[in-house]
Amino acid sequence: MGLVRLIRRAARPLGRFQAPFPGFGRAGVTCPAAALRTLAGASSGWEPPSRPGSKSSPAGTLSSAALVQTAPLWLQPYLRLVRLDKPIGIWLLYLPCTWSISLAAEPGCWPSWDLLLLFGAGSVLMRGAGCIINDMWDVDYDKKVVRTANRPLASGELTHFQALVFLGTQLSLALGVLLCLNYYSIILGASSLVLVVTYPLMKRITYWPQLYLGLVFNWGALLGWSAVHGSCNWSVCLPLYFSSICWTLLYDTIYAHQDKRDDLAIGVKSTALLFGEKTKYWLAGFSCTMLGGLTLAGINCGQTFPYYAALATAAACWGNQVG
Repeated sequence: MGLVRLIRRAARPLGRFQAPFPGFGRAGVTCPAAALRTLAGASSGWEPPSRPGSKSSPAGTLSSAALVQTAPLWLQPYLRLVRLDKPIGIWLLYLPCTWSISLAAEPGCWPSWDLLLLFGAGSVLMRGAGCIINDMWDVDYDKKVVRTANRPLASGELTHFQALVFLGTQLSLALGVLLCLNYYSIILGASSLVLVVTYPLMKRITYWPQLYLGLVFNWGALLGWSAVHGSCNWSVCLPLYFSSICWTLLYDTIYAHQDKRDDLAIGVKSTALLFGEKTKYWLAGFSCTMLGGLTLAGINCGQTFPYYAALATAAACWGNQVG
């Protein structure tokens, strides 16, 4: 009964969402940037993708989309293919790495800046590679969805061969970053490629593609610790990894609500369709599980009061912002 009351209490701020997320249900609706920024916990300059022929950002406004538009015309489709105009995905991939590296640092010491920089570069490259793989698998689906119809492969700006060559470049550079780590981390990092390649297939066969995305996107929660110590302390890494997966389920379920009608029409599955009007309760459950896992990870690596104070503050801010 105590757990039920805890979940209900956590669900109260979420209750102010209007079930069943009507704003996310219309085809072609603008991407819920504010919700994603809130759940991602990072200010990234992300904004919805501009459409061909749309006005560019106002003078004096600096954004990643505006920077992409200043690139040479031949280069712009490649930059949009790897979503450099929408860098929120880089942060979502990078943050679990920073959490793991920070927890692995010696007590009273800063985390390794060299590793933070390496993982930052790796996050940019692997997020871009993942986007290319996703678009190559989903090109026929993307043509049928308003939000994705203007992606470079779906619109015909780039061919599959051009995308494949660019993918090879991205993966080669990412391998160079990975080879800077210890042997254990090289094997661990390389093993994630199977998840990266197969993720786009999940929306065809299960209503839990967001769970599979969590497995892919939060691999850094394992890799960060091993990069510091040469192996994983599973009593810390597994709770951290599991918590990060719950975080992905939170933000990507909300994100999936914008495509519900299109997904139904073309036969694509998602947790947004699975949860329906009960989404807010699932999100409350994921949030409680995430906080519990982060608490356990902190206990198992000997964290002190500042860690738990920061965790409580983050939980309060998340509940307030989502509400």
